[in-house]
Amino acid sequence: MPYLDTRDDARDEPPPSSVSASVFDTDTTVRPVGAGEYAAELSPRWNSAPALPNGGYQLALCTRAMADAVPGYPDPLVVAATFLRPASPGPATIAVETVRAGRTVATAEARLNQNGKEVVRAVATFGDLAAATGPTLERGEPPTLPPPHECTGFTEAAAAFGAAIAEQVEYRVPELPGWLRGEPSGRTEASFWMRFTDGRDADTLSLVALVDAAAPVVADAGHLGSSTIQLTVHVRRRPAPGWLACHAVTRHLIDGYHEEDFEIWDAEGRLVAQGRQFAVVGRR
Repeated sequence: MPYLDTRDDARDEPPPSSVSASVFDTDTTVRPVGAGEYAAELSPRWNSAPALPNGGYQLALCTRAMADAVPGYPDPLVVAATFLRPASPGPATIAVETVRAGRTVATAEARLNQNGKEVVRAVATFGDLAAATGPTLERGEPPTLPPPHECTGFTEAAAAFGAAIAEQVEYRVPELPGWLRGEPSGRTEASFWMRFTDGRDADTLSLVALVDAAAPVVADAGHLGSSTIQLTVHVRRRPAPGWLACHAVTRHLIDGYHEEDFEIWDAEGRLVAQGRQFAVVGRR
C-alpha cells in the first residue's frame, strides 16, 4: 500500500509555519494598475536554471491575475500556456481579458509581457470545486512510496545546479536520481514527495506551479536542459494539508521534443492535479 497520510507522523518534522505571507504568495503577488492590467515582479527565487524563471511559476503569476479578474470562481480548473520566449527575473506586466463568465465557470486570457515583448500567453477556466457534483470514476492510483521520513532530500544538491526553486520546494525521493549523482539511469520516470519548504500547504492555485516544479525526468536520459513550449494543467480537487505524492513520466523523446505527464496526489490519496507539457531538450 502507498504511504499517504503524513500529517500526524511525529518522526517527520514539519517545516516551520509561516507567520507572515509565504514565499510563494509573496512572489506571485500581482497589483492592478489599470483596466485589465496588472504589475508583477518575477522573483529569482523560482529560477529553475540560472537566470531563467520556472515556467510553472510564470503560469501561477498569470493565473493569479486571471483569478483576480473573475471573482466568485475560486479555483482554476484548467490552465494552458504557451511560452513564447524566455522570461527573466524582474518587472513584468500581465494583461487580462475576461472571455466569458457563466453560471458555473468563467474563462479568462492573460498575456505576460516583459521589456515590450510577450513572454507567455495563457488561458484559464475557473470554477468552484467545493460545489462540484456528479459521477466519479477513477482508475488511477497514487505512486507507491516509502513515507517521507524514510526518503532522501536533495535540496542542496539540486540548488548546486543553479535551480533556486529547489530552495523553495522540498523533495523527498526513495533514492537519489542518477542524473544528480552524475550517472543517468536512462529511466524517464520518477515518483517522489513534494511540499513547500516554508510550510505553506498547497492550494489549487499553487498546484498550477507545482506540476512544473521538479527537474524534468529526461534528465535521467542525460538531458539536463529542457525548455517548456506548452503546459496544460488540470486541477481536480482542493488538496488536503500535508505532503504531495508526485509521479512524472516521459514516454517519447523524438528529435529533441518530448512530453512529460505529471500527477499530484494529496496526503489523503486523492488525485488533485495533472499536468502535461511539451518541451524541447536544450534552450530555444
